[in-house]
Amino acid sequence: MGVDIFWGASPECIFIREKDRSMKLLNEYLRSRFGCKVYKLSLSADVTCPNRDGRLDTRGCIFCSAGGSGDFAADRNKPIAEQIEEAKARVRAKNRNGKYIAYFQSFTGTYAPVSYLRKIFTEAMEPEDIVALSVATRPDCLGPEVLALLSELNQTKPVWVELGLQTIHERTARYIRRGYPLPVYDKAVRDLKEAGLEVIVHVILGLPGESAEDMLETVRYVAASGADGIKLQLLHVLRGTDLADDYYAGKVPVMSLEEYTDLLCRVVKEIPDEMVIHRLTGDGPKKLLIAPVWSADKKNVLNTIHRALGITG
Repeated sequence: MGVDIFWGASPECIFIREKDRSMKLLNEYLRSRFGCKVYKLSLSADVTCPNRDGRLDTRGCIFCSAGGSGDFAADRNKPIAEQIEEAKARVRAKNRNGKYIAYFQSFTGTYAPVSYLRKIFTEAMEPEDIVALSVATRPDCLGPEVLALLSELNQTKPVWVELGLQTIHERTARYIRRGYPLPVYDKAVRDLKEAGLEVIVHVILGLPGESAEDMLETVRYVAASGADGIKLQLLHVLRGTDLADDYYAGKVPVMSLEEYTDLLCRVVKEIPDEMVIHRLTGDGPKKLLIAPVWSADKKNVLNTIHRALGITG
């Protein structure tokens, strides 16, 4: 069988991909599934998080900004319909005649009474050009009533549930104040799949104290867990977070672009063909970003990563 060989940012970054295999990246996956360009609209459910309201903690995860990882989301004080229109306006020039995914991004998207969730999710799914609903949440915030609601909505349009796992390593989970053990994630994936829902898992690459092998173990675990998609997120140090305090204290090393690209070359080999890669890096808001500074140059970052992974177009 023939192989394609792709070189990364350094000579150490080489991986071999069989010619009949390809990375299933989000843009092309959406185009093939829905028949057109599809953009995510980042919305706010105006909810909080058990790591902030005192149920588990009041400080949030160590890396999480005041915006609850939804710094690019719409204004939480506005009605959902208005959030959608404003979000569309921001990308309309890039998405003429395209479709959209309503994405509840900030904080914990299922951490509210089911009656409220039904209202906002139904409103978000109502426009004809919204082809799917995606909800970012925690594995420990998916009770039976929430699962039943999401399963019901999934009969109308596809519903994706995005789980913030970040790492499988308990020592790191304690450091970042994740607030739940790994078996909770396992159960959440099982429950979501049994309910017929699509599961996307968030993984952070570059968490303090983790080796490349630690990160690869997390990706392998996610790949074997039954999840449908994965989001790979470069660790960002943002102003106003406890992670920033540790960074200034010299406790948080950050990767260079070359190191991150080399790591991605190893990571993507662990992702099975059927799993959709929803993100290869991510970018933090420039007004909050402390490190790594190179990540603010989004065009250069993506070009470098795409060249390393042999992505064209």
